[in-house]
Amino acid sequence: MSDLTPQQQLEFEAAAFRRLAAHLRERSDVQNIDLMNLAGFCRNCLSNWYRDAANAAGVPLDKEASREIVYGMPYEEWRALHQREATGEQQAAFEVNRPKE
Repeated sequence: MSDLTPQQQLEFEAAAFRRLAAHLRERSDVQNIDLMNLAGFCRNCLSNWYRDAANAAGVPLDKEASREIVYGMPYEEWRALHQREATGEQQAAFEVNRPKE
C-alpha cells in the first residue's frame, strides 16, 4: 500500500484523468467503437463517469457539458471533424463486446 495522503491521491488521479483526456483528444484517429471493442469503454463512457461524479457531488452537469470536457470541443463538432462510419467488422465486434448493463 502506498503512503499517499488522500489529497495526494486525489491530485494524482485528477492529473491522470487530464492526461488521459488530452491523449484521447490527440488520438482522434482512434474511433470510439475501436476503444469500446478493445477496452470496453470510450470517450462517451468517460464523459458519463465524469457527469455521474459531478451529479453525485450535487453539481448539476448535463451530458453535452461533460462531453465537451472530455472531447475538448462540443461533441457534434468532434463528430463532424473526426468520426467515421463504422465498418461491418467493427459493428459485429461491438455486438459481441458491448457492455451488458
